[in-house]
Amino acid sequence: MRIVLDTNVVISGLLWRGAPYRLLGVMREHTHIRLFTTAVLLQEVAEVLVRPAARQRLALIGRSVSEVLADYAEIVDVVTAGMVLQRVVTADPDDDHVIAAAIAAEADWIISGDQHLLALSHYHSIRIVTPAQALASLVS
Repeated sequence: MRIVLDTNVVISGLLWRGAPYRLLGVMREHTHIRLFTTAVLLQEVAEVLVRPAARQRLALIGRSVSEVLADYAEIVDVVTAGMVLQRVVTADPDDDHVIAAAIAAEADWIISGDQHLLALSHYHSIRIVTPAQALASLVS
């Protein structure tokens, strides 16, 4: 199974202990699950991690930005995404980067907490699901 995580899921999984965190654990345990991202999405993760709220959380859990990014880099493969030829997520064009990553990765799923993406439910053959939905499906 090939999966792309939206930045909100990555941040939640790296900094908090809810469904996205458990999902990352399941992904580490199952070799048939491959996680993909792009340089654009990695940059977005890095930018979010230096925001005050994320830095505060990092201090609470005793981790640095570089440590958290290194942990994520260990479990993710980077693909080169092309441009999405027409707007897919008109309400939030930045979400098109997630779609482009999924296309480049030939992903089965996009996992997101973003309502703009979730409202699509799929893009061509790529399912768009919440972390809780993915977790339920992967551990059943």
